[in-house]
Amino acid sequence: MKSFVIPAAVVGITVAGLLTGPAQADMASGAVLANTCFSCHGTDGKSVGDMPTIAGKKESFIAKKLKGFKMGSEDSTVMKRIAKGFTDAEIAAIAKFFAKN
Repeated sequence: MKSFVIPAAVVGITVAGLLTGPAQADMASGAVLANTCFSCHGTDGKSVGDMPTIAGKKESFIAKKLKGFKMGSEDSTVMKRIAKGFTDAEIAAIAKFFAKN
């Protein structure tokens, strides 16, 4: 009985790892991550209000700003808190997404 429990646990862990891999990859896509930005910066980053439009800005500009917010070198009210939640890879994906829009 014990010999069955250990292999089943190993199979379960392996299958769980396979199932979470693609979901994590999807979460790192710029299109998914950019949804965080739409409520303030407008649909697809095209603001109609006081927030800056970020669609069409250079990828390097967007990444630099987000990293600045994250590190605290850029002044902000909300962006510092938001940017801290992104990895550098996620920031790159967001910057790429908005640069293409």
